Amino acid sequence: MTTLDLLVGVVVVVGLFGVVVQVLPGALLVLGAVVVWGVVTGGAVGWTVLAVAVVATGVAMVGKYVLAGRHLARGGVPSSAVVWGGVLGVVGFFVIPVVGLPIGFLLGTYLAEWVRLRSPGPAWRATVVALQATGITIVVELAGALLATGAWLTGVAVA
Repeated sequence: MTTLDLLVGVVVVVGLFGVVVQVLPGALLVLGAVVVWGVVTGGAVGWTVLAVAVVATGVAMVGKYVLAGRHLARGGVPSSAVVWGGVLGVVGFFVIPVVGLPIGFLLGTYLAEWVRLRSPGPAWRATVVALQATGITIVVELAGALLATGAWLTGVAVA
Protein backbone atom coordinates (compact mmCIF):
# COMPACT_ATOMS: atom_id res chain seq x y z
CA MET A 1 0.00 0.00 0.00
CA THR A 2 1.28 3.42 -0.91
CA THR A 3 0.90 6.74 0.87
CA LEU A 4 -1.69 7.71 -1.73
CA ASP A 5 -3.69 4.59 -0.94
CA LEU A 6 -3.63 5.42 2.77
CA LEU A 7 -4.66 9.05 2.24
CA VAL A 8 -7.47 8.03 -0.11
CA GLY A 9 -8.55 5.42 2.44
CA VAL A 10 -8.78 8.04 5.18
CA VAL A 11 -10.85 10.37 2.99
CA VAL A 12 -13.10 7.46 1.96
CA VAL A 13 -13.74 6.54 5.61
CA VAL A 14 -14.52 10.17 6.46
CA GLY A 15 -16.80 10.32 3.42
CA LEU A 16 -18.70 7.17 4.41
CA PHE A 17 -19.13 8.61 7.90
CA GLY A 18 -20.39 11.83 6.30
CA VAL A 19 -22.99 9.95 4.28
CA VAL A 20 -24.46 8.41 7.42
CA VAL A 21 -24.23 11.46 9.68
CA GLN A 22 -25.29 13.91 6.94
CA VAL A 23 -22.99 16.70 8.09
CA LEU A 24 -20.36 16.32 5.38
CA PRO A 25 -20.89 15.84 1.65
CA GLY A 26 -19.92 12.20 2.13
CA ALA A 27 -20.54 10.72 -1.29
CA LEU A 28 -18.69 13.59 -2.94
CA LEU A 29 -15.72 13.09 -0.60
CA VAL A 30 -15.61 9.39 -1.48
CA LEU A 31 -15.94 10.15 -5.18
CA GLY A 32 -13.29 12.89 -5.05
CA ALA A 33 -10.81 10.63 -3.30
CA VAL A 34 -11.41 7.77 -5.74
CA VAL A 35 -11.14 10.12 -8.72
CA VAL A 36 -7.78 11.40 -7.47
CA TRP A 37 -6.62 7.81 -6.97
CA GLY A 38 -7.84 6.81 -10.43
CA VAL A 39 -6.17 9.72 -12.19
CA VAL A 40 -2.86 9.30 -10.34
CA THR A 41 -2.87 5.52 -10.76
CA GLY A 42 -3.91 5.75 -14.40
CA GLY A 43 -3.91 2.81 -16.74
CA ALA A 44 -6.82 0.48 -17.28
CA VAL A 45 -7.28 -0.17 -13.57
CA GLY A 46 -7.27 3.48 -12.50
CA TRP A 47 -9.63 4.65 -15.23
CA THR A 48 -11.98 1.70 -14.77
CA VAL A 49 -12.23 2.35 -11.03
CA LEU A 50 -12.80 6.02 -11.73
CA ALA A 51 -15.60 5.24 -14.21
CA VAL A 52 -17.32 2.80 -11.86
CA ALA A 53 -17.14 5.30 -9.00
CA VAL A 54 -18.55 8.15 -11.10
CA VAL A 55 -21.42 6.02 -12.41
CA ALA A 56 -22.26 4.55 -8.98
CA THR A 57 -22.22 7.96 -7.30
CA GLY A 58 -24.17 9.61 -10.12
CA VAL A 59 -26.87 6.95 -10.14
CA ALA A 60 -27.15 7.15 -6.35
CA MET A 61 -27.41 10.95 -6.40
CA VAL A 62 -30.23 10.90 -8.92
CA GLY A 63 -31.87 7.82 -7.42
CA LYS A 64 -32.07 9.23 -3.92
CA TYR A 65 -34.07 12.23 -5.08
CA VAL A 66 -36.36 10.17 -7.29
CA LEU A 67 -37.10 7.57 -4.61
CA ALA A 68 -37.49 10.10 -1.79
CA GLY A 69 -39.69 12.30 -3.97
CA ARG A 70 -41.95 9.38 -4.78
CA HIS A 71 -42.17 8.46 -1.11
CA LEU A 72 -43.08 12.03 -0.16
CA ALA A 73 -45.68 12.23 -2.94
CA ARG A 74 -47.27 8.93 -1.86
CA GLY A 75 -47.41 10.27 1.70
CA GLY A 76 -48.96 13.54 0.56
CA VAL A 77 -46.11 15.63 1.93
CA PRO A 78 -45.34 18.77 -0.10
CA SER A 79 -41.75 19.69 -0.75
CA SER A 80 -42.29 22.98 1.09
CA ALA A 81 -42.59 21.07 4.38
CA VAL A 82 -39.23 19.42 3.78
CA VAL A 83 -37.71 22.79 2.87
CA TRP A 84 -38.94 24.27 6.16
CA GLY A 85 -37.58 21.22 7.94
CA GLY A 86 -34.22 21.76 6.27
CA VAL A 87 -34.15 25.45 7.16
CA LEU A 88 -34.90 24.80 10.82
CA GLY A 89 -32.47 21.88 10.75
CA VAL A 90 -29.66 24.21 9.71
CA VAL A 91 -30.65 26.71 12.39
CA GLY A 92 -30.84 23.90 14.93
CA PHE A 93 -27.39 22.69 13.92
CA PHE A 94 -25.92 25.99 15.13
CA VAL A 95 -28.24 26.49 18.11
CA ILE A 96 -27.96 22.99 19.62
CA PRO A 97 -24.61 21.39 18.80
CA VAL A 98 -24.61 17.77 17.59
CA VAL A 99 -28.36 17.03 17.87
CA GLY A 100 -29.73 20.33 16.55
CA LEU A 101 -29.93 19.25 12.91
CA PRO A 102 -32.35 16.34 13.37
CA ILE A 103 -34.34 18.18 16.05
CA GLY A 104 -34.65 21.24 13.81
CA PHE A 105 -35.65 19.11 10.83
CA LEU A 106 -38.34 17.36 12.85
CA LEU A 107 -39.65 20.59 14.32
CA GLY A 108 -39.60 22.48 11.02
CA THR A 109 -41.39 19.75 9.10
CA TYR A 110 -43.95 19.26 11.85
CA LEU A 111 -44.69 22.97 12.19
CA ALA A 112 -44.98 23.46 8.43
CA GLU A 113 -47.45 20.58 8.18
CA TRP A 114 -49.35 21.69 11.27
CA VAL A 115 -49.84 25.13 9.74
CA ARG A 116 -50.90 23.59 6.42
CA LEU A 117 -53.16 20.85 7.79
CA ARG A 118 -54.36 22.57 10.99
CA SER A 119 -54.21 19.29 12.87
CA PRO A 120 -51.43 17.74 14.97
CA GLY A 121 -52.14 14.09 14.06
CA PRO A 122 -51.81 14.39 10.27
CA ALA A 123 -48.90 16.80 10.74
CA TRP A 124 -47.04 14.16 12.74
CA ARG A 125 -47.78 11.46 10.13
CA ALA A 126 -46.40 13.77 7.43
CA THR A 127 -43.30 14.36 9.56
CA VAL A 128 -42.77 10.60 9.87
CA VAL A 129 -43.08 10.26 6.07
CA ALA A 130 -40.47 13.03 5.66
CA LEU A 131 -38.13 11.22 8.07
CA GLN A 132 -38.60 7.99 6.12
CA ALA A 133 -37.74 9.85 2.91
CA THR A 134 -34.59 11.17 4.58
CA GLY A 135 -33.68 7.60 5.54
CA ILE A 136 -34.20 6.51 1.94
CA THR A 137 -31.78 9.19 0.71
CA ILE A 138 -29.15 8.12 3.24
CA VAL A 139 -29.42 4.43 2.30
CA VAL A 140 -29.29 5.09 -1.45
CA GLU A 141 -26.36 7.51 -1.13
CA LEU A 142 -24.53 5.06 1.12
CA ALA A 143 -25.06 2.28 -1.41
CA GLY A 144 -23.48 4.41 -4.16
CA ALA A 145 -20.58 5.40 -1.91
CA LEU A 146 -20.02 1.78 -0.90
CA LEU A 147 -19.98 0.69 -4.56
CA ALA A 148 -17.39 3.38 -5.28
CA THR A 149 -15.41 2.24 -2.23
CA GLY A 150 -15.62 -1.38 -3.37
CA ALA A 151 -14.36 -0.43 -6.83
CA TRP A 152 -11.45 1.44 -5.26
CA LEU A 153 -10.56 -1.43 -2.94
CA THR A 154 -10.64 -3.81 -5.88
CA GLY A 155 -8.43 -1.43 -7.83
CA VAL A 156 -5.94 -1.21 -4.96
CA ALA A 157 -5.81 -5.01 -4.77
CA VAL A 158 -5.29 -5.36 -8.53
CA ALA A 159 -2.88 -2.44 -9.11
